[in-house]
Amino acid sequence: MSTGVAVVGAAEADDIGVVPGKSSVQMHAEAAANALAHANLGLRDVDALFTCGLDFMPSLLVSEYLGLQPRYSSSNSIGGSSFVAHVHEAVLAIRSGRCEVALVTHGETRRSNRRRGVQARPHHFDPWLPDWQWERPYGVAAPPAAYALAATRHMHEYGTTTKHFAEIAVATRAWAALNPRAYRQALLTIDEVLAAPYFVYPFRPTDICLVTDAGGAVVLTSTARARDLGVPVVEVLGSAVAHTHYGISQMPDLTTTPAAVSGAEAYREAGIGPDDVDVAELYDSFTYTALVQLEDLGFCAKGEGGDFVSGQRTAPGGDFPLNTSGGGLSYTHPGMFGMFLLIEAVRQLRGECDDRQVPAAEVALVNGMGGYLSSSATAILGRR
Repeated sequence: MSTGVAVVGAAEADDIGVVPGKSSVQMHAEAAANALAHANLGLRDVDALFTCGLDFMPSLLVSEYLGLQPRYSSSNSIGGSSFVAHVHEAVLAIRSGRCEVALVTHGETRRSNRRRGVQARPHHFDPWLPDWQWERPYGVAAPPAAYALAATRHMHEYGTTTKHFAEIAVATRAWAALNPRAYRQALLTIDEVLAAPYFVYPFRPTDICLVTDAGGAVVLTSTARARDLGVPVVEVLGSAVAHTHYGISQMPDLTTTPAAVSGAEAYREAGIGPDDVDVAELYDSFTYTALVQLEDLGFCAKGEGGDFVSGQRTAPGGDFPLNTSGGGLSYTHPGMFGMFLLIEAVRQLRGECDDRQVPAAEVALVNGMGGYLSSSATAILGRR
């Protein structure tokens, strides 16, 4: 099945990693130009913009910078899953006739901002907000503590171990070693990972995503128009968005994420199931994030994620290609990673991944995760 909408272009900014000489909005612009070129389109063709993660009015700022006056725009922000959620929004907008060519952009310079002494996102320093009253006083003031809470609950209920997390870190690094744009490419071993001290139990440094500078963009249009562009057609077969909470203390079940909802709805729309997926690009803010999504998206049963990833099953040459770019753990992660999941999935389906190309990849599942395992956006893409 198809939604009638296709992703026709996907690209990163010119430089990613540590890029102190460029601003975040430059990252948006470079990625937009590269993605539009990938689609054989230009800015004059764009009539819808989706973006977030930049100041208080992201779509206004980016539109002005690009010289756009879109007839449809959105700055919907639900954390790291936002850009996959934007694809879902763009599909709805194109299908309803609100727009014809949708540009989704992302750019953050969180790595360089540390030295610049600036904060790109709106501040979150209101002590009257719930998390300030009920979580921060107990030490949950940043993602590592929140994700550690969920991960240790999973370990308690299902016997998941830190070696299972190491399996994901090592396999993901092996994919990064095949990606010339990956920030960290040196191969790891399970023993090396397990010998490192904990950063926040149960996470060691290699269990936690990078902080980099990076930008990315994707372009969508109707499948009918896509077939006239002279580029491979990667259709959106299904997409969905779900969220269940804001603070980690309000998560309905610490071992089940909203991917269980968005994934099921995306499969239903696409008319396929987990067994039909050739390559999976799942948000890996932490190794545990990827593991729990494998369960919630139906690739294995609840509690079996550890066994599923054992024996380097998700590494190059394994029978389940996962996070083939090197993921947020080893490739790039400028603050939110959903955009880069989309870019890699499109490249895999277009056969553009060189040494890390998954043979005969025809269906890719992308899942973004935002907040404290709070939001999930799923997109299932297919090459036609």
